[in-house]
Amino acid sequence: MNEHRIKKYNPTRTGKNKFTLLGLSLVAVIFLSFQLPIHKINSKEVKKMSFHNFKVKDIKGKDTDLSSYKGKAVLVVNVASKCGYTSQYEGLESLYKNYKDKGLVIIGFPANNFGAQEPGSDDQIAEFCKLNYGVSFPMMSKISVKGSDQNEVYKFLTNNAPEKGDVKWNFEKFLIGKDGSIKGRFSSGVTPGSKELATAIEKEL
Repeated sequence: MNEHRIKKYNPTRTGKNKFTLLGLSLVAVIFLSFQLPIHKINSKEVKKMSFHNFKVKDIKGKDTDLSSYKGKAVLVVNVASKCGYTSQYEGLESLYKNYKDKGLVIIGFPANNFGAQEPGSDDQIAEFCKLNYGVSFPMMSKISVKGSDQNEVYKFLTNNAPEKGDVKWNFEKFLIGKDGSIKGRFSSGVTPGSKELATAIEKEL
């Protein structure tokens, strides 16, 4: 009778069960030890992506950290030298002069995405802007604002603006607030001298 009970009890199986429970416990402890720090980082340390997170090259090839524009309103414009809207350079320069002392920065990003209307090199673009329009606001190196080679800055802008989606043409405008968030998006047809744009800018200064 006792022998039958000993065989049925099977201490080897019980040992396996204990080992399995111990293994599961260790796995659970390890899992939690990795999860707790991640939760802490997510809730307290991870910064929300903003315009200020990016670095670009200026038109002279120097590194520009966009965090240097913290505390200022920034108007970002994709520009081109051979476009029907190219004369907006003049209006942008006037806008810059009128508001730069109040905290506005205008940044031009040359792009050749639309009708191949910006074919020149950075040096040629810089010379064109200076000679024809006296541009004094910051100009960056030529980039792509859409497509498979889209610059990271424009990925951020087109995915986080109030109106999402690809840039449609040259001289589209994004207004960035002092905190690096996108406050407005304006089509190419909204001129630098428009009341709509001026009102939006003044609100952010």
